[in-house]
Order: sequence, then C-alpha cells, then structure tokens
Amino acid sequence: MEPRQRKFAIGLFVIALIAMFAPQLPFFAPRAANVSYSEFKALVKKGKVANLTLGKETIGGTLSTDGLEGLLPKESVEELKRLGGGTRPFVTARVDDPGLVGELELANVKFAGHVENTWLSTLLSWTLPALVFVGVWVLVMRRFGPQQGLMAIGKNKARVYVEHKTGVTFDDVAGIDEARGELMEVVDFLKNPNRYRRLGGKIPKGVLIVGAPGTGKTLLAKAVAGEAGVPFFSLSGSDFVEMFVGVGAARVRDLFAQAQEKAPSIIFIDELDALGKARGVSPIVGGHDEREQTLNQLLAELDGFDTQKGVMILAATNRPEILDPALLRPGRFDRQVVLDRPDLRGREKILKVHVRDVTLAPDLDLSLVAARTPGFVGADLANLVNEAALHAAREDKAAVDAVDFDEAIDRVVGGLERRSRVINPKEKEIVAYHEAGHALVAESREHADHVAKISVIPRGVAALGYTQQQPTEDRYLMTRAELLDRLDVLLGGRVAEELIFGDVSTGAQDDLQRATDMARHMVARYGMSEALGLATFEPPRQALFLAVPSMAQREYSEETARRIDDEIRTMLETAHGRVRETLAAKREVLTSLAKLLIEKEVVGRDDLVALLKSTEASR
Repeated sequence: MEPRQRKFAIGLFVIALIAMFAPQLPFFAPRAANVSYSEFKALVKKGKVANLTLGKETIGGTLSTDGLEGLLPKESVEELKRLGGGTRPFVTARVDDPGLVGELELANVKFAGHVENTWLSTLLSWTLPALVFVGVWVLVMRRFGPQQGLMAIGKNKARVYVEHKTGVTFDDVAGIDEARGELMEVVDFLKNPNRYRRLGGKIPKGVLIVGAPGTGKTLLAKAVAGEAGVPFFSLSGSDFVEMFVGVGAARVRDLFAQAQEKAPSIIFIDELDALGKARGVSPIVGGHDEREQTLNQLLAELDGFDTQKGVMILAATNRPEILDPALLRPGRFDRQVVLDRPDLRGREKILKVHVRDVTLAPDLDLSLVAARTPGFVGADLANLVNEAALHAAREDKAAVDAVDFDEAIDRVVGGLERRSRVINPKEKEIVAYHEAGHALVAESREHADHVAKISVIPRGVAALGYTQQQPTEDRYLMTRAELLDRLDVLLGGRVAEELIFGDVSTGAQDDLQRATDMARHMVARYGMSEALGLATFEPPRQALFLAVPSMAQREYSEETARRIDDEIRTMLETAHGRVRETLAAKREVLTSLAKLLIEKEVVGRDDLVALLKSTEASR
C-alpha cells in the first residue's frame, strides 16, 4: 500500500470509530443540571419534573425552570435561567428509597426503567488489551531493522543511494591527489570495464581506504559512487553485529545478493575494524563469537562474487593494523589507499573547497591560513572555516577576513576564550613571565619554529596563556639538534619562573610532561643517546593513525630501565642549564616582554620583533 493510500485508510478508520462511539460519549449529549436527591423529592411534589428515567445509579429527566425559587439554591436557579427558559435535562444520584415509585405515581409523574448498555465496556475490555499487545509487538519488531519484522532480522541495514544521489563528486575532494587518482581509476573500471577486459585484466574486488580520522575516507567513497553513477550501498561495520547468533552472517549474504541484483554497484563498509578484527583474539572462550562468524561469511562472499558483473567493494578504517590478514590478501582487498594528513598545498586546496559558499574579504590569503594550520585534516579545516564565518557573523561583518580566521584558529587549537575568568595580578604576572620565557627561548634557537603570537588570555579548560609557534614548512623528519631545541623551548616557561620569582608553579605541568616524553623517545626510540647507543627499547605505536599509546610489555632488564631513566634525567637537566643561561643573559628582554604582555594581553609577531630589535639596539 502506498503511503498516501495508507494515510487515507487510517483516516477512514478513525472517522468510523468516532461515528460508532459518539452517542456513548458524554460530551456529545446536552448539558444536564445536577440536583441533590432531597431537592429532587421536593421538585416531584411540586410537579416540576417529567419523563423520568430510573437507572441503577442515577435518575434523569426534564425539569421545568419556572417557579423554582425556594426549591433550588439561588445560584442553581440563576444558572438555569441564564441557559434559557422552558425545560432542561437534569440528573441526580439514586439512593435506596423503596417509597420513590409510590410518590411518583401519587404525583402523576411518568417514569420508566433503564437497562444499562454495557456493550461498549465489554468491547473495550476485550479489544484494549489486544491493541496494547499489538502495539508493543510492533515497536519491538521495528528495532530489528528497517523491514520491521522478525523474519527480516537477517536483512542488511545498508542505506542505498541511487546513482548521483550521494551528492558528492571528485570536485568536493581536494588535498589528497594521489588517493583521488587511485579511486578515479576505480570509477573508470565501473564505467568502461571492457577497456580492461580486452587485455585480460580484471577489476579489483576491493579497495581499502586507510587514514587518520577526518582525512576524508567516507567522503572519498561517496565521491566514487557519485562519479560512477551506480547504486551505492553504505553501512558501518557495526551494523552487521547483533546479539542474535547468525544475524551478521545473514546480513552479509543479503547485502551481496542485493548488490549483485543492482550491478554495477558499490558496497561501502565504513569502520571495517568493527567487523574485520583479527580472529583468535576474542575474550570469549573458544574464540568463535558472533563477530567472527560474520567475518567468516564476509570472507566467503568476497571470494564468491564475480567482479565481471561490476560489483566493487570499498571499505574504510583507521585501524588497519588490527584487521584480519585474510581480509588484506590479494583477491579480497586488492588495493590499499592511504590518506595522510594534507601538506601545505593540500590544506590550501581543501580550504578553497570549503569556502566556496563563504563570502571572503578580497585581501584574504588562504595560503597564510594553510601555513598556520599544520597537522589539520579535512574535517578540522571544514570546522575552521565554519568557526571563522560564525565569528564574522557575530561581529556583523560583510565578509570573512584574516582576523576571523586568526580567531578561529585560536579557538580550534586552544579552546574558547575565557575573558570572564578572574585572575589575580600575581598569577597574571607569573603567566606573563612563563609565556615570555617560551617565546624568548624559541626566538634564540636556530632550529625552533618562529613565534606567531603570545597570549595571557585564558582559553579552554586549563590554559591560562599560550605561545603559538608557526612552522615555516611541513616536516617529516627531525634531527637531534631540532629535537634538543624543541626541548629547550618546552622548558623556557619553567626556567623563567625560577629566574624571576625564585619559585615554581604548577603552570608548567603540561610542558614538563611533553618534555619528558620527548626525551624518552630520543633515548629509548630514536637511538639518540650516547650512553645507550643505537639500540631502541620502545616498540612502535600500535595504532598507526590514532594517538593511542603502545600497550606492549617492555623487553629489557631493570638495569636497562634504570639507565634509560638516568639518561632522560641527564638530558632534561642539561637542557635546563642551557635555557637558564639563555634567559639569564636576556633578563631585561624577558622583563620587558612580560610587562608588554600584562599591558596588551596579546602580543603578535610584529610587536615581538620590534621589542627584540629595540632591546638589541639599546645595548
């Protein structure tokens, strides 16, 4: 039944119910006056009532409204007159009065008995529990899937986009040119299969897209479907796994059957690691739970379907290292497309895509925005553009300019500005010297990134200030000298507090944690310690695209662990000495910069460079 026909049928059913039950409903009857039994007896004696109906619980009839003064309360008489003269219906509660019939006959009042009509209550007593049961059953069945039935529990939950209805094309994908080129070839496979078959080539069965969160894996898969113009089955790996044994395997079979019926088509499984985790690592005894049965069925379907019909499997994950090896072998997922974080040019291209519907100031240079956002992925840049547009709207600007993007970057990186947080002058002075220490050390180190901005305005949850550095280019390797310079910059705030106040605060907690981690990596992972030589003592991080620490157990002795700790301590103490020497030599500059920060709260690069030049000239 079509939706419009279903609505019409439901409307007719409701109208029929109203017509059936309307006579039984009290609000369809005229309003009756309520009188007490004693007043009723007095009205009978005066001949003011007629056409009585004697029910089991009530007595009803008509009441003459003339000459009621003294028989009914004054308010009741006025209310009856207001409703109109003549006769009005009335009702009174019946009491046990054996002499009532005799009094009615004596007063020559016509009366009749009334048999209670219980068919409605009887009907409801039978049908209402059944309707409640059916309603609960329908709600429970809807939880099993879009088919709304117990027998459809094994049907897949894929959302099907037909042809161009994904709304995404390769024009919406930027900054990942190599991955885009790989998948454009997949589109060509689906559009022109004979071009490859004539030379004996076979269409790849599956393409696995791997990359960090937010790099555009799902967007790229939708772009493939939008460009190819074929049905696109999209679902998550977790949609296969249910509490009922065998449901996941049934859904896999149903998914592949539907895809082959609509061939050429594309199946896209997002978050494949939820389904394709390596077997044999399950905590369930026997290691053969519902998820593994579903994975086995997926492997069988990948082997069984014919690519010559034009069915392509795309999958995305940010945990490729935990996938079952059987999934990754040739013949199943033949290709792996890696989406890395975009470089400078890639970020600029992504920004150009996201600002297409944003009104920009003519002098805005997106290359400068891209330079200030190293490490940002596509989702971060989309959020950045939106925050900049919202900031411009709050300021009632006609277009989004560089100031809006600067504020958006600060907001995304550091958190919401909290000018309402009250900081006493002593703490503000400590924060100012702390941030000035970071900035001066960064400017005095050859391999450190330049300082772009210094602020003592609280942001986010815990940050009372920050020093923002801007790298001059994207870097993929770090030398020992560069790491040591970064270590010095991290300790600059703590040393500045020691030098000026002769005491330290808790504000350097995050700096010390990052400095310790960097020193540990230099000693135990990068082989940059002369005392321990070229050996590495830390296993590589297990999650390639997620910031998850390694849970592997250490494989070295207690003596080696002690030597690693000693070397880390030595490296940090040496860096501390270098930084103290630098800041002691520039104490006047440190004080001038801290005072400028307290005065202006935010110091940009131009002000910082001018301060350094004026100090150098005065010497």
